[in-house]
Amino acid sequence: MLPKSTSVNSNSIFSNLEPVINISNLNHYFGEGGLKKQVLFDINLEINASEIVIMTGPSGSGKTTLLTLMGGLRSAQAGSLKILGQEICGASKQQLTKLRRQIGYIFQAHNLMTFLTAKENVRMSLELHDQYLNQDLDSIAIAMLETVGLGENVNYYAENLSGGQKQRVAIARALVSHPKIVLADEPTAALDKKSGRDVVELMQKLAKEQGCTILLVTHDNRILDIADRIIYMEDGQLKSDGIDIVTKMH
Repeated sequence: MLPKSTSVNSNSIFSNLEPVINISNLNHYFGEGGLKKQVLFDINLEINASEIVIMTGPSGSGKTTLLTLMGGLRSAQAGSLKILGQEICGASKQQLTKLRRQIGYIFQAHNLMTFLTAKENVRMSLELHDQYLNQDLDSIAIAMLETVGLGENVNYYAENLSGGQKQRVAIARALVSHPKIVLADEPTAALDKKSGRDVVELMQKLAKEQGCTILLVTHDNRILDIADRIIYMEDGQLKSDGIDIVTKMH
């Protein structure tokens, strides 16, 4: 099993608690019968509460597949995959739906509803959680957009926002319900250097304030320094778990 991070940060507070993501001997396949192809091989990984982990590696190495399994976006097939203490290998659709409500997602294409305003996109996330339904959802959404620097854009439709602004709305939407885990897939890929840096620093700041865990898939060498730990994936296998990986990417 890969070693836990030795970096000194807020993880020490949680060192005696179960990891929020705990993966053992995970294998995954695409296709059936003669077309069946293994894409993940014997994955072992622990990620602790409040940790910021970057997962990197070549295109096609299995990073996004692993991320979608952790997020309950597809069913894990073989091995053990525990998220927030719950085994989701072989979980039902209902169990996966319940899990997804505890996770914030940020995608490369931001996946905003173009027919909704920034406020409405963020509010939509709150509407999935019963504990918020008796509160003023508009006020909560606006406050979150103000936190990400979009207080003057709350009533703008997505098509009228820049790429960086759209990704800030996506961050607000992902974090507004205070999820325990945030999964981000190439969140800076479509952004220029400054916007990309601003976006990940904002994610880092808000996640630390909320005490949530971030797992971020990226090819962007410019943001590796925000991580508590960097893991490297190649050919469906976890190859490395340490800062030496920066040299592998060049």
